[in-house]
Amino acid sequence: MSKPDQYTMQDPRSQYPKIVGIPDEMQPEPGLDKILKPHADHGEHTYRGAGRLTGRKALITGGDSGIGRAVAIAFAREGADVVINYLPSEEVDARDTLRILSEAGHKSYGVPGDITDEKFCTTLVEKTVEVLGSIDILVNNAAKQQFVEDVEDITTEEFTKIYSTNVFATFWITKAAVPHMPPGASIINNTSIQSYQPSAGLLAYSSTKGAITAFTKSLAKTLIAKGIRVNAVAPGPVWTPLQQSGGQPPEKLKHFGEKTPMGRPGQPAELAPAFVFLASQESSYITAEVIGVTGGQHTP
Repeated sequence: MSKPDQYTMQDPRSQYPKIVGIPDEMQPEPGLDKILKPHADHGEHTYRGAGRLTGRKALITGGDSGIGRAVAIAFAREGADVVINYLPSEEVDARDTLRILSEAGHKSYGVPGDITDEKFCTTLVEKTVEVLGSIDILVNNAAKQQFVEDVEDITTEEFTKIYSTNVFATFWITKAAVPHMPPGASIINNTSIQSYQPSAGLLAYSSTKGAITAFTKSLAKTLIAKGIRVNAVAPGPVWTPLQQSGGQPPEKLKHFGEKTPMGRPGQPAELAPAFVFLASQESSYITAEVIGVTGGQHTP
């Protein structure tokens, strides 16, 4: 196997291995990286910053683990001050993430709370502005995903919870944050390949991601009048606690990501550079776009 980093030229098919050694027992929601088997790579030991986000102020939801942790690490090493949000039950992962962020030498804070509560979303933004002074980068990353094979087994409560986490919270946080975002700021939403190639069993989740994709493009056309860019990243199958806590059924996890053209799932570390690019001034002429990081399951 090749060295798993973002700097050594290598065959991307073997840069990271297929997922093996997955335990039969699933995690309870919302899932923890601390007990994820096998562990994910967030770039903890490999991501090297180059000052691309020096002085920026970033708020990242779901920043304790998975893609959110990888993005937070990359932002901090690129010079940004970072606030991460997470559920109180994810405190153990958040502590690990905040320890890594502090080593970058910039401000880092954690704000626990449930973003399905509109009042908390407003509080989250207020606390971020209080400790950072403003918000230059907003990453709406937190998500809920549950695999349910039969549509008649999806409860209204579960369907509503998924929409509240994935769609309503994105709206509430964005609405609260925009007044604190200067021209040049960037909003990055985490959508999914599921927005374009929805899977059976992920009806609620995939439909929220379709909503986020449309939300991103409409919001971009609205906020460019304020000099704020809005884009999204669409991951394919990426190895995170989301998958092992009900996002996929146990039998599918054994072959997770193998149907992609690359033949393997992605690692969170492979997503972070796309977020850095969209957050930085290097993408100054890009808004209302979606960058697919899908292992070859292309977006339109």
